[in-house]
Amino acid sequence: MAWVFWLCGIGAIYSYAIYPLLLRLFVPRRKAQREQLNDAPLSVTLVIACRNEERRLAKKLDNALQLRYPLAQILVASDASDDGSDAIVMGYADRGVRLVRSERRLGKEHAQALAIAQATGDIVVFSDAGTELPPDSIDAIVERFRDPRIGAVSSEDLFVAPDGKLVGEGAYVRYEMWLRRLESERAGLVGLSGSFFAARRSVLTRWDSSIPSDFACALMTVRAGLVAVSDSRVRGIYTDIKDPRKEYQRKVRTAVRGMTGLARLAGVLNPFRYGVFSFQVWSHKVMRWLVPWLLLGTLASSFVLARSHPFYQAALYLQLLAYCAVLCAHFFSGLRSIGVARIGYYFVQANIALAHAAILFVSGRRIVVWDPSVR
Repeated sequence: MAWVFWLCGIGAIYSYAIYPLLLRLFVPRRKAQREQLNDAPLSVTLVIACRNEERRLAKKLDNALQLRYPLAQILVASDASDDGSDAIVMGYADRGVRLVRSERRLGKEHAQALAIAQATGDIVVFSDAGTELPPDSIDAIVERFRDPRIGAVSSEDLFVAPDGKLVGEGAYVRYEMWLRRLESERAGLVGLSGSFFAARRSVLTRWDSSIPSDFACALMTVRAGLVAVSDSRVRGIYTDIKDPRKEYQRKVRTAVRGMTGLARLAGVLNPFRYGVFSFQVWSHKVMRWLVPWLLLGTLASSFVLARSHPFYQAALYLQLLAYCAVLCAHFFSGLRSIGVARIGYYFVQANIALAHAAILFVSGRRIVVWDPSVR
């Protein structure tokens, strides 16, 4: 049972603490580019995914039209929207915005595939209707694609409240962005930011609409012998979800879709073919999804071992104290204003969502279509 305690305990912190340390200390950074950078003009197509977004679509299109880099196309990929979204897009037709509509509701990735088929740009930028893009963000993306080794570029997310302040998961998001930078400097990202990322059009082959596009594009990039990177200058700004229950549902949906994608692309777990990239997928994806079960294993083994040694007794009391604090933060939201309580609350919430997602995935549940979260 002591082996169970230590294996589960170390496994629970591996993805969050040990893996980044291994990346930083033992995996060399990708060598600096020595080839001549490509200075030829690069055309850009912006694809905006849309499903019943009449409330914020006009603001998104105005934002797209204010981007500093001249866009070859702005395509709105409508997943059979049945509100006023398509009419709003048609109202921008004289400003170069085109509607690409799926007549059947088959999911975001299917709508994106229809837009890719009509894209003419060397670079295809994907964004959601609820994500604001800074005016110079496309310039930074194009600059990264001057390096011929780069196949995809991901934004770094900025999660804010309506008043512009970081909220809820601010610390966690900052941690994730730091981890992405580590991966970006090594074998490349194992997943892009789904709300704002870009890829070479030549990379977007063998598109599978059942796989999340952010994960699929990272893998397609690796298959093409290129690298997916993040850039701190490329920021996707999105606001807090108004209903916390919707945020939980988003976590579950994201995890189920990620598990589905990795199951369909399991070959990426082969280290003999994908090397360090495979190590990153195992560490960042698989081990992260196992954390809730490893936490349960640590707690259960602590109960069994508590009478055998004061160390295990202390470990049990610390875990129970931490979970009680999280439970208090759940029922008394004011406690979440305390930094440690806030981080603990969102950590536990995220892992409950992962456990929920794993149960749905194992039971055969797949998520291809959904309604956008209200922000």
